[in-house]
Amino acid sequence: MTDPMDELTTLSADEVVTHAFSRDVALPDGGVLVLVTLDNGRDHTRPNTFGPRGLLELEAALLAAEERATRGEIVGLAVTGKPFILAAGADLSQVGRLQDRETGKRLVQLGHRVLGRLGRLGVPTFCFINGLALGGGLEVALNATYRTVDASAPAIAFPEVFLGLIPGWGGATLLPNLIGIENALKVIVENPLKQNRTLMAQQAFDLGIADALFPSATFLERSIQWAADVIAGRVTVERPHAPGRLERLAKWDIAIGIARKQLEARIGTVPRSPYVALELLKGAKKATTPAGIAEGFAAEDEALADLIASDQFVASIYAFDLVQKRARKPVGAPDPALAKPVTKVGVIGAGLMASQFALLFARRLKVPVLITDLDQARVDAGIQRIRDDITALQAKGRVSGDEANRLVASITGTTDVADFAGCDWVIEAVFEELGVKQSVFANVEPHLSPEAVLATNTSSLSVEAIGAKLAHPERVVGFHFFNPVAVMPLVEVVRTPATDPATLSTAMVVARALKKNAVIAKDAPGFVVNRILAKVLGEAMHAVDTGTPFEVVDTALDPFGLPMSPFELLDLVGLQVGAHVLDTHHAAFPDRFFESANLHALADAGVLLEKDAAGTVKGFDKRAVALVRKSLPKGATAMTAEEFRLRVEDGLADEIHRMLEEEVVAAAEDVDLCLILGAGYPFHSGGITPYLDRVGASERAFGDTFHHPPLRGAAHREAATTPA
Repeated sequence: MTDPMDELTTLSADEVVTHAFSRDVALPDGGVLVLVTLDNGRDHTRPNTFGPRGLLELEAALLAAEERATRGEIVGLAVTGKPFILAAGADLSQVGRLQDRETGKRLVQLGHRVLGRLGRLGVPTFCFINGLALGGGLEVALNATYRTVDASAPAIAFPEVFLGLIPGWGGATLLPNLIGIENALKVIVENPLKQNRTLMAQQAFDLGIADALFPSATFLERSIQWAADVIAGRVTVERPHAPGRLERLAKWDIAIGIARKQLEARIGTVPRSPYVALELLKGAKKATTPAGIAEGFAAEDEALADLIASDQFVASIYAFDLVQKRARKPVGAPDPALAKPVTKVGVIGAGLMASQFALLFARRLKVPVLITDLDQARVDAGIQRIRDDITALQAKGRVSGDEANRLVASITGTTDVADFAGCDWVIEAVFEELGVKQSVFANVEPHLSPEAVLATNTSSLSVEAIGAKLAHPERVVGFHFFNPVAVMPLVEVVRTPATDPATLSTAMVVARALKKNAVIAKDAPGFVVNRILAKVLGEAMHAVDTGTPFEVVDTALDPFGLPMSPFELLDLVGLQVGAHVLDTHHAAFPDRFFESANLHALADAGVLLEKDAAGTVKGFDKRAVALVRKSLPKGATAMTAEEFRLRVEDGLADEIHRMLEEEVVAAAEDVDLCLILGAGYPFHSGGITPYLDRVGASERAFGDTFHHPPLRGAAHREAATTPA
């Protein structure tokens, strides 16, 4: 009979194997501790990961230690990693190629089998978390009896829910029983959905994930000594966050119920993995015995096998690949060697956006930053806003006292644009009106060196037109941030026909230095993100303008699984801004984009959504409903939710196809990347083009598909419909 593992190892023939190197460490009391070091032989740019071959090698090391423990030759075993890295979990490139649900389940079961041996080795087991520990890497630690953590470990987390998965090698079962259900909900569900937030070492220790925290310089030595003390009984490990009887009887289910309601309000019900994680965490309260733990592991097996076989995971892997690979090597980027040096930055404007720019440039580029505005009062207000933000960063421990002082000293203000003479990079953040932007650039250009770059943060105006009246339009480039500037990872770098290679290269190098992902876009209305959003918002307002109720429009796009509804998005960007964006796109493409007199009226009245004191949306403002109803044309006919959704899907497919034909970006992947990084499109959707392919909109709209990503057959489509 063929060993089921043979298929897994055949599929992983090119796996970068994380080896398990064992060595004996003599303890002060005379016993022997086996130290297993995980190392894939690569530098820090390729973290340790687990594919089938790596798991089997770790299992062989654990089995050998188990035999020695039976003979009384060892008193304990510890697992650690190569420098700065324990492990980053499963090798997603291997997981992504699994052919069917059963093959996926075998990989999950293999992980449980191997890591589970740490909990039944016959001697105490330890994990010395010496650095990054994500997903399966953290599960190595949880399956051990005890854990220490290096104080400098930069990232400890379960990112699985972010990727359309769940912690499936024991994490969903073991973590809540170690640190309590509320803490586990934060680590497993809440943090991944907050831009994949991770824990620092101190935070992991404070939560009780690790039992001891040691400084980097002596981490391994002190961890070994601590392990010896635990084995000898000199140290007793206390776990104050471990759930007690009362938590299991009452608090546990209440916490799960609250988390479910919060998820439904925040992300809707389309993403499967967060809700699967909730069910596993709910069941984990019974995992207080070996039989209960085994039951929890079996539930993880089934749940993770379902998710691996789903279309959402396929889309997530596609999105992950875009962010990890395509975003790091932007298509069309000139040679970085062409980039001009940036030693001083000028920011035109001192409002909220400009203040965010100034602080970001000062923090990341570590150069002087000068802001300007129409009068000293505005400049002073901008400087004070920046200083308040610096104080807040220091209070949160995000910057040191010395760094805070440096930032305060490096950001200054002026009302005289002649002071910009030494700036090599000048970015404007003024009112979104062509004449205003042309004027501020025309005023500053005579004071700059011919090498200085002029960057505009326009969201929808023509970058070419903004620079048309300048003496050197070749040094103008679009540099479009998304709000909030410090958080959103995308910058659309917009090239005009005049933009020279050195300017474009400088923009790309600056974006990377700011720790942003840059996508190069052609100078076209709305560039990428706003053109897509304008299509959605324009269709939403047109539907309301022609008789479809607000409520129908607002819920019709729920199958997209977007982070917010069309009108919540409109409220977020601002009604005035939304109206301006629609007007701009209608002027450019009057046959496909709608303007909306009602949106201007709503903006003037300042009404749309009804919210409570906490800012939670309760519905639509009655004044907004009445205003629109009064303007409805005679014989207006409401669309059904399905009719509206199909109209939007087909319109988006057509518009993206046109964008690709116009070479606004190089490929459909860049559209998806922009929406994931700039508009918060969830990983489970893979962006927009995989969704449009899956629902048939691409073929309906232009008779073809975007081909991203392919489905893997009927079994996967069937699995994707299985209730969570």
